[in-house]
Amino acid sequence: MRKRDKKCAKATINEPKRQQRMTCLMSDDEQVMVDRYLEKYKISNKSRWIRETILTFIHKNMEEDYPTLFGEHDMRR
Repeated sequence: MRKRDKKCAKATINEPKRQQRMTCLMSDDEQVMVDRYLEKYKISNKSRWIRETILTFIHKNMEEDYPTLFGEHDMRR
């Protein structure tokens, strides 16, 4: 058994393949900041961390901005 097999969970058939690529540019300072964070918290999979961080942020904002039947002003009355 390879070292990687112990750490990574195997993808199941139900999970869609990740075929879409996203690219982002960072300044040198931003890159150093990200690398330090990953090293400090012992995060070895940068791609997964970035993906999960972005999707968590989006999911949180979508929950907060969920449409309601009444406006905020009407609900506070």
